[in-house]
Amino acid sequence: MLETIIGLLGGALGGNGAGALLKKFSLGTVGNSVVGILGGLAMKYIPQLSGLINFGGEAAGSGDMMSIVSNLVSGGVGGGVLMTVVGLVKNMMKK
Repeated sequence: MLETIIGLLGGALGGNGAGALLKKFSLGTVGNSVVGILGGLAMKYIPQLSGLINFGGEAAGSGDMMSIVSNLVSGGVGGGVLMTVVGLVKNMMKK
């Protein structure tokens, strides 16, 4: 449960970070946070389903520092990527 919460927090931070860096794709603070949280959640579960990424190894649920950092970074990446994709699609639909 802790790693999921950390991944969601990382997703919100990643979504807002991407929105700050890529202002033309930004969805606003709340939009960036919501989409970032969804991206963080997706990044938490999709790699586990496919077996492609295993940053934390066996200690992923133990709450050690590597697990926390891994979940924060992967959530942030997922949140930033999804926010950018949603912002790009939104801009394309405006045209």
